[in-house]
Amino acid sequence: MNKRENRRNSRRLYPVIMITLVIVIAVLAVILILTRRSETEEVSVYGIGNVDQYRPQMSVELLTPNPYSRPQTATDKITGIVIHYVANPGSTAEQNRSYFEGLKDSHETYASSHFIVGLEGEIIQCVPTSEVAYASNDRNHDTVSIEVCHPDETGKFNDATYDSLVELTGWLCEYLEVPVDNVIRHYDVTGKLCPLYFVEHEDAWEQFKDDVTHWISKHQ
Repeated sequence: MNKRENRRNSRRLYPVIMITLVIVIAVLAVILILTRRSETEEVSVYGIGNVDQYRPQMSVELLTPNPYSRPQTATDKITGIVIHYVANPGSTAEQNRSYFEGLKDSHETYASSHFIVGLEGEIIQCVPTSEVAYASNDRNHDTVSIEVCHPDETGKFNDATYDSLVELTGWLCEYLEVPVDNVIRHYDVTGKLCPLYFVEHEDAWEQFKDDVTHWISKHQ
């Protein structure tokens, strides 16, 4: 009787086991397909493969939402990247970030930037790229802004700052799908002498764009 009962139980369990195996195999197949699809989409969208792998080291210190420096207004599709200089020789990235943050209390003006590159090459993100920053006048709605620190009144960036700026700009071009030709100066929007050194030295500006292009090609 025990052997007969065992055989009967085995026959009853067999369909259950088979159905369970089919379900497990189907789930694993779906996971594999979705993983491969995600990897393919990431490559096709960003051009440099896993874009996070090449993300520059930065400190994310988002401004407190307020009407004067971080209004939390959504941008349109980003079509350009605008380079600025802080026009405050010797000031650090953290000091400039603090100035933007303080506008929520002082109400002195409307000003901010998505990123600030400091004198030691440090990068601070102040505003998400999906939100408007008050930096580029009529282009605030469709550009990402980068403020850059400089040691003296010439506005020329030191090597550490310059190298970080190239890296950040190149990465943003790929991350946001912006061609290097659409990397512009604040000067190109309003005629303001900003960033000063790149306005007064057109050859330096062209070299900067060449360096950004080289960074992108190196990481594709």
